[in-house]
Amino acid sequence: MSRYPHPARALLACLAAALTATLLAGCVGIPKGTEAVQPFELKPYLGRWYEIARLDHWFENGLDCVTATYTKRDDGGVRVANRGVDLKKGEPSEAIGKAYFTHGADTARFKVSFFGPFYAGYNVLALSDDYTTVIIGGSDRGYLWILAREPDLSQTRQRRLVAQATDMGFPTNKLVFPEQGPACRPYRQADTAN
Repeated sequence: MSRYPHPARALLACLAAALTATLLAGCVGIPKGTEAVQPFELKPYLGRWYEIARLDHWFENGLDCVTATYTKRDDGGVRVANRGVDLKKGEPSEAIGKAYFTHGADTARFKVSFFGPFYAGYNVLALSDDYTTVIIGGSDRGYLWILAREPDLSQTRQRRLVAQATDMGFPTNKLVFPEQGPACRPYRQADTAN
């Protein structure tokens, strides 16, 4: 029996290690060719945002009335409270996470975690001067959210934000536009009471 590993196994081990390192580094990256907002101020960004559009994923599939509420954590990070409702079942859903700056407090790049030690990229790619609308991307173009301070946006503003995301190379033809209208009111009142 040889003291040295079989060349194919050694190659596979090296490839697996390289792939793992690449995937872990890419999880908190930013889509190629995009830039995070800079300068950025956290204080006016905190508070409640309403989801206007998203690229759908299993963790939000079927949810309407979606909000994201950001508050400051004692450790300097940001508490992230995402809420939504499966209107067909009448079931609210909530996910609580934490986010931390990755490139300094004046650059809108974060790593966010909802599942223990695993972090994903959260990048503010466009933000209105008055901090009322935002385009957020993940580490690649498979993740996109358009949020606003109010549950309803004019069609003109919505189209403008979608066009911006399209110009950044996101597949906006796959966007989901969650319900934010009257069906959400009972859940919003309950949410406000908590």
